[in-house]
Parts: sequence; structure tokens; C-alpha cells
Amino acid sequence: MKDSSALDKRSTTTVSSVWRTMFPPAQWLPSYQPQWLAHDAIAGVTLAAYGIPVSLAYASLAGLPPQYGIYCYLAGGLFYALFGSSRQLAVGPTSAISMLVGVTVAGMANGDPSRWASIAALTALLISAMCVLAWLLRLSSLVNFISETILLGFKAGAALTIALTQLPKLFGVKGGGEFFFERIAVLAQQVPETNLAVFGFGLGAIAVLLLGEKFLPGRPVALFVVVVSIALLSLTSLGGLGFKVVGALPQGLPEFRLPDLRPRDVDGVIPLAFACLLLSYVESVSAARALAQLHGYDIDPRQELLGLGAANLAVGFFQGYPVAGGLSQSSVNDKAGAKTPLALVFASGTIGLCLLFLTGLLANLPSVVLAAIVLVAVKGLINIRELRHVWRVSRFEFVVSMVAFAAVLLLGILKGVVVAVLVSMLLIIHRAAHPHVAFLGRIPGTRMYSDIERNPDNELVPHVLIFRVESSLLYFNVEHVRTVVWQKIHSTAEPLRLVVCDLSISPVVDLAGARMLAALHEELQGAGIPLRLVAAHAEVRDILRAEGLEERLGYFGRRISVADVIDGFRAPEASVIAPGGTAAPTAA
Repeated sequence: MKDSSALDKRSTTTVSSVWRTMFPPAQWLPSYQPQWLAHDAIAGVTLAAYGIPVSLAYASLAGLPPQYGIYCYLAGGLFYALFGSSRQLAVGPTSAISMLVGVTVAGMANGDPSRWASIAALTALLISAMCVLAWLLRLSSLVNFISETILLGFKAGAALTIALTQLPKLFGVKGGGEFFFERIAVLAQQVPETNLAVFGFGLGAIAVLLLGEKFLPGRPVALFVVVVSIALLSLTSLGGLGFKVVGALPQGLPEFRLPDLRPRDVDGVIPLAFACLLLSYVESVSAARALAQLHGYDIDPRQELLGLGAANLAVGFFQGYPVAGGLSQSSVNDKAGAKTPLALVFASGTIGLCLLFLTGLLANLPSVVLAAIVLVAVKGLINIRELRHVWRVSRFEFVVSMVAFAAVLLLGILKGVVVAVLVSMLLIIHRAAHPHVAFLGRIPGTRMYSDIERNPDNELVPHVLIFRVESSLLYFNVEHVRTVVWQKIHSTAEPLRLVVCDLSISPVVDLAGARMLAALHEELQGAGIPLRLVAAHAEVRDILRAEGLEERLGYFGRRISVADVIDGFRAPEASVIAPGGTAAPTAA
């Protein structure tokens, strides 16, 4: 009975732990402090004030009616609050994902607004399904497959692409063109037709937004610009000067609605969903980690998959399109004082009230103001300072970043995402397949050996070549290692009498690696040069012994170091096989 009771107790504890992990409010609600409520409420209202004008602008990027952007903030933030692990992350539409949806769905919808909205919602539902699948398979590490360098170039390219779609609205012209440089050519032809009133109004809005960013960070300056612009067009004669306006938005909360389409009905929707998932997850986790470090807590990258999945599931069912956690809206939420995800609940409540009672006030909102909001927002995607830093630190990384940048401009955002992922994967493969092979010399006055290329004052051991592979020895890099070692052997002026392989930082050696070392031994032996192995890890020693290398090369137990082998080479009459002058055991 006692054992059964203990088992039941452990089972209950396990279920409770899993529940707390999968449902983060169970972690922060019990410790919620009453004084936090005012902070969360103020942050929620501030986030709503920021999010409404921004979401209207981003919805236009996605090619959807303006209210769809508001629906994204309303539903996405509310459901993220239930499953996300970050306490300050704000979830809603972002510029890059909005643009990605807009340019990609345009070719799928065939000009049908209803089909366009259904495809956008279907994409969000597919992202939700992919998030759950990735959570079940523990694939949260996929964020690591897009390097910061790749993302730097991608964001810069996306920012220019997005900005170019908004410039015609700023100039008050029609615009056109499908690709980046085609749009530039079309806009250049239309610049003489610029509506000066619209252009001046847009520049004024941009100036106010930029000043607000500098002097009133975290404040809903965009809302102020929206309110003033609506008042100006409603109370003056500006409306007759060719301004395009948003028009009245549907009043009321979004209806629960299943998309009319299925994945098999839309060619290309699955790649679109996957690209959006990569972007949203990378951006969300990056922003969440930055905020968590600032406040001294940890996020769970795997749980973020559930949080994003829940948010996209909600927007897919409530007439939205894919959402993510963005750094800009999250910074607004954080600076406004958010303590917990309850701030997102207050934001959704505020947005819901606006949809119920205030939508008519947006009828005279000029489109050029939405363009100004987007233009100011996307400038943050271009990090010139970091690009300069990458240029100074690594020209190779800078070139990789520029490949992603050029891919977005030349191929579009969707294909640019694919190219960025491929470049990231190729970069990983290239680095793994071409590990650094260090050739060692003795650190003066010690028995230690290090890379002589980095330490030119190291002392070479006459007639001895010592090398260290600074990675695991695996089937896809052994040929590179063998080639580098032989190139060094052939370029050595003095005759070699010993080659030493230091395996101290090779945690894994597979069968191909073991056989490469055996082949290297045979080739060197043919030239009368012995090969010795030192500092191999336990599992590495096991596979090398299984391949019979110890019988051919000599003992390479865990106590043998480079210095021991060199001492034995210099004093062959002293059998220095193991440290301390003791005979080596048969296995270690």
C-alpha cells in the first residue's frame, strides 16, 4: 500500500509539473502581486494604442482590409498569453511577415478578396499545426539554423522591399511593378505626377513619428498622428486634395470562421506557411530572450512553439493572418510597465472595445499616414552599425549576409527566406566539412603545446609534426583533414621521424574517421614515419580499439599526452609510454 501511495504521489507530481510547463499562467499567477495589476493594465492600454494604427498599416502590406490587422492583435495576443513563456513579448502582425503574405498570396488569390483572406487565414492555421508538430518532435532548435548574420541581411533586404511598396502612397501615385527594381523604375516614371499635398502630409507624419521615437520612446505617438490626421481631413478642406482614406471599418468583434479552402486547394501555401513559421519563430524567440535577460528570467524556446501555435490558431479562426512576437511592439509593452502576459489580455480587451464602439472614427484616416507608420517601423530592420561590425570582424560572414540581402531584393521575400535558410545550411555544412587543423609547437618553458600559427613564438620539435583536428572526425570531413595533413607533411623542409595526432578536442570519431587514421598510419609507415595518437576521449578510444588501431599504432590510453610522446621520441632508450615511467596497461 505504501509503495502504491508513493507511486500515485509521484504520478500526481509529474502530471502537475507537465501542466505547469504547458500552461505558463500556472507558473506566474500564484505569485502574482496585486500592485502589478495597474502596471499590466496601463501597459495593455498603451500596447493597444500602439498596435491599432500599426496593425492597420501592416494589414495593407498583407493585401487585406485594415480591420484584419486589428483582429490579429485582438486574438493573437490573447491566446499567446495563455501558452507563451515570455512575460513581456507582444504578439501581432509584423512588417516582414505581412509583406511575405501580401506578395505571395497575390499570385494565389487571382484577384479574389474573399479567396485572399481565406488563404491568409489558412496559412495561419498551417503554422499552428507546424508549431504543434515541432513541439511534439522537440524541434525548437530550428531557430539556430538561421544565423544572426543571415537574418541581418534578410531584414535589410525586407526593409527596402517593404519601403518601396509604401513610397508610391507617400508620393500620392499609383506605383506598380512586381519585383524590386521594376518597382523602382515604375516609381521613377511616376515621380513627376507627385501629389504635393499628400507628399507634404506624409513627410510631416514621418517627422512627428521620428521625433516621437527619439524623445518619447514607448509612447503611442503613432496613435497621436492618426488622431490628428483624421481631425485634419475631417475638419478642413484637405480631403479634397486627392487623399485616399481607409474608409469605415466593420463594427464589432470578428466572427469565428473556418477558411473556405484546404491546403490541397492552394498550390504553394505550405511553403508560405513554413517560411512564415521560420520568420515568426526566429523573431519571437530573439525578442523574448532579449526581454527575459533584461528582467532576469528564462524563456522556454520549446514552449514558445505552443505560444505561437495558439496565437496563429486563434487568428486563423478569427479572420486574421500569421502573427509573431515583434521586438518593437514588445519594447512598447515592456517600457509601458508590463509585468506579466496579463498585459496582453488588457490590450485585447481595449482593442475589442474599440472595435465595438470606435471604428467609425477611422473612416477619414489617410492612407499616406499608414505608409508613414510602415516606413518608420521598417527602418529598424536595417542595422547599419551591426553590418559595419560584421564587416570588421569577418568579411566572409559579411558576404553571407549580403547574399541573403541580394536574394530578397532579386527574388522576393518568400524565395529570399528559402535562400537564407539554404545559405545557413550550406554555411553549417561547409564549416563542419572543413574543420581547422592546427599544427602544434611547444609553449616556451612548459610541457604544453598549442597552435603555432596563432602563437609564432612556440618552439617546433625537430623532425616531428604534431597536429590537432579542432572538431569531431566524421565521414564528411576526414578527406579534408587527410589532405591538409599531407600538404603540411610535403611542405616540411626537414625529414620527419614522427607524426603525432592530438585528439583532445575531437569528441566524436566515427568509423570513417577511425579508418582515415588507420590509412594515414599505413601511408606514413610506408615512408618509415610512425604515427602516434594521444588524448583521445573514452568513446573515441573504444572505436579506435575496435578498429585495431592500438595494436598497430601503440598504446593511446587516457594518460598519454603530447609531451609524453615527445619525451619518448627524444629518449628512445627510456620507455616513456605512460606518465610516471610506469608500464602502460592494456586498456584505459
